Amino acid sequence: MGRTVIVGDVHGCRYELEALLAHLEFSKKEDRLVLVGDLVIRGPDPHGVLAVVDKYGGRSVRGNHENKLLSIRAGANRGGEHADLAEDLSKSEWALIEAMPLWIDLPDHGVRVVHAGVVPGQSVKSTPPEALFTMRALDEDGRWNAEKGTKPLWGAKYAGPPHVIFGHNALTEPQLHPWATGIDTACVYGGRLSAIVLDASEPMPRGAKAQRKLVSVPARRTYFESKQSPR
Repeated sequence: MGRTVIVGDVHGCRYELEALLAHLEFSKKEDRLVLVGDLVIRGPDPHGVLAVVDKYGGRSVRGNHENKLLSIRAGANRGGEHADLAEDLSKSEWALIEAMPLWIDLPDHGVRVVHAGVVPGQSVKSTPPEALFTMRALDEDGRWNAEKGTKPLWGAKYAGPPHVIFGHNALTEPQLHPWATGIDTACVYGGRLSAIVLDASEPMPRGAKAQRKLVSVPARRTYFESKQSPR
């Protein structure tokens, strides 16, 4: 096997995903593509992103936006962009979304991929799925919360192994914690689409050393205006 490429939140930004893979000269035959979830919603081309992931044989964990789509498919009454996309998804696109696990382990790199985070001191199997989809920080009692802008960030309190690579919490810079690396660099908000690129069987570097394994491409434009800018 060649490299493992782990891509942050794409959010329908097909152009940037293709630009990133082209920049990396990604090879479907040799390389492995893994994504942290939230492939769709907010950006311009969710169908295109799903097509690119399928074309390259990529695997993605389930993000909170995919989970909302699945809840609609199961009968939840939701409106807006999620309902519109759910109505428009093809059978093959639904199959891709339904196959997304809550986490992906990459033992050859000592890595676990989740969408939002893990609760320090709690096994991933006993962690509520809502935490895996939405958590950002911890309160003073160590309980997880999903509020934007709150601290301490869960990754600062997590001690592995495994090393956790995650997205969800869109910031202008990656999160480089000792045992956790956040790679949602706000592409859909006009930031960058980032990926961790690991050579075959390469252990995941920890903390600031992970910076050397990050590759990014800039967003072509701002696709979605957030009420709270990433920071």
